Amino acid sequence: MVSSDGRPYQEEPMRVAVIENMRNTGLGALAAALDEAGAEIEWFRVWQDGILPLDISGHDALVVLGGEQSALDDETHPYLPELARLTRRFGDAGKAVLGICLGSQILARAYGADNHLGIAREFGWHRIGVTADGRADPLLSALGGEFTIFEWHADTFSLPEGAVRLASSPVAENQAFRIGRAVYGTQFHFEANSDVVEQWKAEFPDTIARIAPGWLEKHAELAVRHGGAADAAGLAIARAWVSLIEREEVEMLSQASA
Repeated sequence: MVSSDGRPYQEEPMRVAVIENMRNTGLGALAAALDEAGAEIEWFRVWQDGILPLDISGHDALVVLGGEQSALDDETHPYLPELARLTRRFGDAGKAVLGICLGSQILARAYGADNHLGIAREFGWHRIGVTADGRADPLLSALGGEFTIFEWHADTFSLPEGAVRLASSPVAENQAFRIGRAVYGTQFHFEANSDVVEQWKAEFPDTIARIAPGWLEKHAELAVRHGGAADAAGLAIARAWVSLIEREEVEMLSQASA
């Protein structure tokens, strides 16, 4: 590609900021899709130091991952208000934004919705229904009317004003939504492929045993029954979102004119 004055553009890799709200949060299917696209990932481990991107200019897209805190835990996680504002700035600039689980709840907060704490507990592989809008949306259009995916949450939220509901379940009505061109929130963990679930099983056995009695003992059977379908759905969603990231082109002088 060349500019209007004949100088060539150099297409740089897409630059994606990933906000990790809790240690050892795996990217799973999303890592695979970003790697396929040649993306450069910059991690911001706010659980460790509270440091966020200074502005939106250094990245083409923003990912906000899950965590054990709520979207309103400002007292114990004082970076949360600024993170909510940051997601809004990315979205208002037309850049791709993705909030997963806690990330979707922070997105909902950023866009003026209400966070509802402790009323929507789901854990494990579940069936999610795709709305009519979802079937026509780039993120979920390849998945048909429903799909199996992994869930781990207790909180939910109201639908932000102007958002489009893309997926739903009996426990959490707002399982996925879109705002504008490419701001997406998913309550479910589509990134959690079988490897990530296995990691969580090993790292958080006490928590899982408390919130989902008997699941650890049934994990192997459940993984055989649901893991393959969930992995395929998660990778399809990840690839669809990554395809919506718009890279900024950097104009470079050719060697001949240098």
